[in-house]
Amino acid sequence: MERGMDMGVCRRLRNVCIALAALLSHSMCAAVAYEYCALEWGGRYAAWSAPAWCAFLLAVPFGLGIAVCALLALWLHRKAKR
Repeated sequence: MERGMDMGVCRRLRNVCIALAALLSHSMCAAVAYEYCALEWGGRYAAWSAPAWCAFLLAVPFGLGIAVCALLALWLHRKAKR
């Protein structure tokens, strides 16, 4: 009986992680752009106190998720090679 995961399973999971990282990257760009525009408008016309650059703080959790997916994909790639 084999120990560990099958090579095909590792490849599929690696591809899922890569796709998830790409999806997170694109959704991060959309979310940050939307929030930046909203904060820019609010600062100019609605007298909001938060500066527009605060929208870039949304990139932190997205960036962590992308990093986790990329590291997991790298680990699965190395595991599939063995």
